[in-house]
Amino acid sequence: MNFHLPHRLRRLLDNDDEGQATTEYALILLAAAVIAVLVITWATAGGGAGRIGDLFDSVFDGVLDKTTQTTVGP
Repeated sequence: MNFHLPHRLRRLLDNDDEGQATTEYALILLAAAVIAVLVITWATAGGGAGRIGDLFDSVFDGVLDKTTQTTVGP
């Protein structure tokens, strides 16, 4: 049985996913931007800058310690 529906009604009933991937991509980019802004805000104003600096200092000191160690062979 084939009904003759108006064009607009057929488009509403049709399960067309056109544009869904673009919308999902935009939402993922929006979420990533929000997370980036939160991390930048924390790192600059929320006390994270000192912690990040301490982390880099400890990593740098560890690398220097490993490169300046000398092994004395027999």
